[in-house]
Amino acid sequence: MMTQTNSEESECMRQGGIVFTVFTPTYNRALTLHRVYESLCAQTLRSFEWLVVDDGSTDGTEALVAGWIREGRLPIRYIKQSNQGKHIAFNTGVANARGELFLSADDDDRFTADALERFHYHWISIPKTKRNDFVGATCLCETELGDLVGDPFPQDVIDSDSAEIRYRYKVDGEKWGFQRTEVLKQYPFPVVDKHKGYVVVPENIVWLRIASRYKTRYFNERLRIYYIHDEGETATRTLRNPTAMALGILDSQCIVLNSHWKYFKEAPKEFIGSALRYGRFALHAGVGMRSALSVLDEKGARRLVLSLWPLAFTIMQRDRWVGKI
Repeated sequence: MMTQTNSEESECMRQGGIVFTVFTPTYNRALTLHRVYESLCAQTLRSFEWLVVDDGSTDGTEALVAGWIREGRLPIRYIKQSNQGKHIAFNTGVANARGELFLSADDDDRFTADALERFHYHWISIPKTKRNDFVGATCLCETELGDLVGDPFPQDVIDSDSAEIRYRYKVDGEKWGFQRTEVLKQYPFPVVDKHKGYVVVPENIVWLRIASRYKTRYFNERLRIYYIHDEGETATRTLRNPTAMALGILDSQCIVLNSHWKYFKEAPKEFIGSALRYGRFALHAGVGMRSALSVLDEKGARRLVLSLWPLAFTIMQRDRWVGKI
């Protein structure tokens, strides 16, 4: 792909600003983290920093990153924390980011050499007067075998939000994108209280809130290489049980039912699933039916949750009997 130049990018670099913070949360992935490092070393756009937040690794990740820092090929910052989960690592990353744009890069993925350049090109293609209405840009992914992951977007370039892309355009599958750092600072992941059982926070809780306020520019270019055949531990550990997940999922499904209800006729099965999960995890969290219904703004959503409450109760009992989701 031809290199794109732009006077705005040159001005940013002359001013010494950092365009991208490339953020990688990691947990015991010393064997795959080199993919991100090698991808960053190859980037055609050089105005970035790599911020690695280590969520308590015990496999030599710290020494590995220290060696890369000594090499001096990239501006790297390394932060190590006790294992607290990916959402806390994300908050740490956002709080410490120096770049205008924040791009999460998983610790087991690669991306193309022009990934940052193409992201920046699409971002500055949005008229400057309209950019405050956007949170960022999102592209496609492909597997290590070169196959497209999920569905393409309905147009090569389309301005939308994650709800419309999902419910109206039926686009599914793994995607990759960046967000404005200043917006992410306004939407941190909830700081959980383990004593109250609020331990696991679903990742979509932040993206759902942002989608209710900001647009995203979607474009049909494959920039991320997503390894689907890897085995091993996930980037950060999470406790998978209904009690730990209850409040987080309850909150996320409340956002779906309140903010995205206008898409019900276009995706009724998905909203039925959301209503069922809402009731199920309300029960796990000890939230009564009356309280659960009172925070739903849409009458249709309240009726749906109420009609599914007996089934939600049955599933909740099954969860407790089996001991897992």
